[in-house]
Amino acid sequence: MPSTTDPRTRDRLSRAGTSHEASVDSAHGGARDHVPAPTSLGTTPEGVDPGHGTVRLIDADGVRHPDATYDRWVEDVDHAALRDLYEDMVVVRRIDTEATALQRQGQLALWPPLLGQEAAQIGSARALESDDFVFSSYREHGVAHVRGIAGADLLRVWRGVTGAGWDPHVARMAPMQVIIGAQALHAVGYAVGILADQGADAERDARPAPDAGTAVGQGRTEAVISYFGDGAMSQGDVAEAFTFASTWTAPVVFFCQNNQWAISEPVSLQSKVPLVERARGFAMPGVRVDGNDVLAVLAVTREALHRARTGGGPTLIEAVTYRRGPHTTADDPTRYRTTAESEHWEARDPLTRVAAHLRSEDALDDDGEARVQAAADAVAAELRAGVTSIEDPSWQDVFADVYAAPHAELAAERDAYARYLDGFEEGDR
Repeated sequence: MPSTTDPRTRDRLSRAGTSHEASVDSAHGGARDHVPAPTSLGTTPEGVDPGHGTVRLIDADGVRHPDATYDRWVEDVDHAALRDLYEDMVVVRRIDTEATALQRQGQLALWPPLLGQEAAQIGSARALESDDFVFSSYREHGVAHVRGIAGADLLRVWRGVTGAGWDPHVARMAPMQVIIGAQALHAVGYAVGILADQGADAERDARPAPDAGTAVGQGRTEAVISYFGDGAMSQGDVAEAFTFASTWTAPVVFFCQNNQWAISEPVSLQSKVPLVERARGFAMPGVRVDGNDVLAVLAVTREALHRARTGGGPTLIEAVTYRRGPHTTADDPTRYRTTAESEHWEARDPLTRVAAHLRSEDALDDDGEARVQAAADAVAAELRAGVTSIEDPSWQDVFADVYAAPHAELAAERDAYARYLDGFEEGDR
């Protein structure tokens, strides 16, 4: 698809949707302000299926529904672009299944599967530009893939050989956050820093530029996105992040993947109303989207990022999806949810609906499907080879990157640990 991370597309995407000012500028623009007229969305209760009041462009049967509000945000997504989104999801699912197999085979200590959440992650990540910054939890493997992080680097932490598998400055994505909800505050802090930089740039721009041309700082469109789950919505850190972001009109998007389960606690015990309604209490827009519809997710995230980049402040997106696998490979979801519930969501698979739509448009055939699967298998093979070739670090490495400069106390601790190890036989260390 046309790259939404390519700087050359920035101006075009940033201008998209500017005629829809009522939606962009509404301080209390919750889900009711951003939804299309209900279509064939079913009658399943809220908390089990997105239901009415949810943005959806491609339904579970692969039928495309026009939408006056959101079609403008995906008007560039033709059949070729949608095939690319589909391939992204197939590849990410293959990464996930390979990582699960590696954990079962003893190559990883733990793994948090994303099965079922591919559309929420790929759709939102493909809306980002190259200079946007991501703060994620521990399950955003699809986002990491889109940001260019190699599979082996994604798995290094889960193998227990490092504290961060990639350079956040290169990927524009912070290391994964295991503390539930903490990354929301980190994202707001970064976003407020963007505002501070813009203020400094404006002050410089007010002075005569030393040379002809564009002054430093003009045209900045950087935004921030924070990913978290429905369980994090019960954390104080997230509420505090909402407060600061709204107060400072910070350029941040809060992307909540409501996968229905906070480990074994259903979302119905956490909130009596859709999670997106919490946005109203913080005077920021909120939108509820079918998180299994990659096209709808792309559309609502593009709109929210545009709002952030153009001074409209934060947005809360609730992507209603389903965690079809366990919370982690240490979990047994059959202990707390039914087979019927799992089958209900399996019928709403995010990959199946896109494939069905493409086939109905004669844009995908068996040969095309085979090529996509071959590409996914190649990525999985590369991932496995990379992970199994990772060497274990030495014990000295744990002391290597604690301080930027030599530190006497740390050196003393390192020496004390070396003496401790010297007390063991070589084979017992």
